Amino acid sequence: MNNPLLARLSGRPLAIAPRALDGLLAVGPMLDARSALPARDAPPVASHAVTDVGIAVVPILGPLVMRGDWLTSLLGASDYGEIASAVEAALADPSVRAVLLEIDSPGGEVGGLFDLVDRLVVLREAAQKPLWAVANESALSAAFAIASVADRLYVTRTAEVGSIGVVAIHVDESVADVMVGLKWTLVHAGDRKIDGNAHEPLSDTAFSAIQADVDALHADLVTLVAHNRNMSPDAVRTTEAAIYRGQRGMDAGLADRLGTVDLALADLARALDPPRLIIGASQRARAHQPSRRTTAMTVEPDLNPAAEDAAVEETRAPDPDVLETPQPAPRSAPPEATEAQTDQTAERLRAEYAEIAAIAAQGARLGVAIDAADAMAKGVAPHALRSSILDALAARAEASSVVAVAPSPAGSPASNGGESPIVRRARERASANRS
Repeated sequence: MNNPLLARLSGRPLAIAPRALDGLLAVGPMLDARSALPARDAPPVASHAVTDVGIAVVPILGPLVMRGDWLTSLLGASDYGEIASAVEAALADPSVRAVLLEIDSPGGEVGGLFDLVDRLVVLREAAQKPLWAVANESALSAAFAIASVADRLYVTRTAEVGSIGVVAIHVDESVADVMVGLKWTLVHAGDRKIDGNAHEPLSDTAFSAIQADVDALHADLVTLVAHNRNMSPDAVRTTEAAIYRGQRGMDAGLADRLGTVDLALADLARALDPPRLIIGASQRARAHQPSRRTTAMTVEPDLNPAAEDAAVEETRAPDPDVLETPQPAPRSAPPEATEAQTDQTAERLRAEYAEIAAIAAQGARLGVAIDAADAMAKGVAPHALRSSILDALAARAEASSVVAVAPSPAGSPASNGGESPIVRRARERASANRS
């Protein structure tokens, strides 16, 4: 096999987009030893660049290979060892507060991919620093597996994500051998030693073995992506290694946000240093006044996309430094105001609860049952509690009056025109006293 690139790719499981694979295979025949020699002054692989707010940008570009050589350098490939070293160096850098992976890769070799992804997860968790990624303009197959490690994955409007699958190449050169007058004889020991060789058609046994290997690696890739993206394996598998562009990638659950590298950097900077609305000295002085309440809203960093959006919306104001807004209850206030207000509130509540308990006791003596604990829990004011007792007593008096003047029942002496025994007895006593 005279094609060095084809020799590199043949027989290796690949997690790479189909178009990229076709392109590499087309480039292969044009390579020869002279054109493949790297320039002596070729620049080293870039590690990372740090922005002024402490965000390290790590580029992951081109085809991905387990180990680089002169051929991969010529093709602009990235090797897994260099990627791991760049991310590790960025996370270990004291000036770095977060890492952003800028990915533009069709994927590459499966060999070494799973170990790299596992290492990136360990590095991220050990550093406890945010790790985001942007598909700019592609994060496919093996590159998507790397992108899945990110806490948040952006995709540009035209970028591609997905292609979560595995492919293996077998090139049958037996016909070409005959055309150029070559006949190969492979002397071997072990029936499967020469399975998949290029100089004879692929046997059924060799095909089945390669297919089984591809299926197993695909299952591992699906599990890895599903775990990192918080998706079900079935949801990943049903993509059938399809490629999704922009918004469709988000709809498939393969990306979190539509945006460019610049937008991702801006969002990440806001997550690291969210806008803070600060109360000035004059506002702190007025915070002690009971007639008005002033609140200082402070948004803590939140890397969850939905929570961060809510936090950013909450903190928008015409003046980014000072905001005085009436609020039902302060979320946060200067320490001195908070301490004084807490003492005042506690004293007021103790007095109010004591008053409610006294009112309940008075009501009990008057025959009106009051549940003091329930009134406290419901926040019933003392004056309202007194009013309820007075209303109950008034209702009781009215009922007594009605009973006192109620007409006599039908059939009683009064109803028949007769005199009441009580009235008659009272009249008799009065006449006896006069006599």
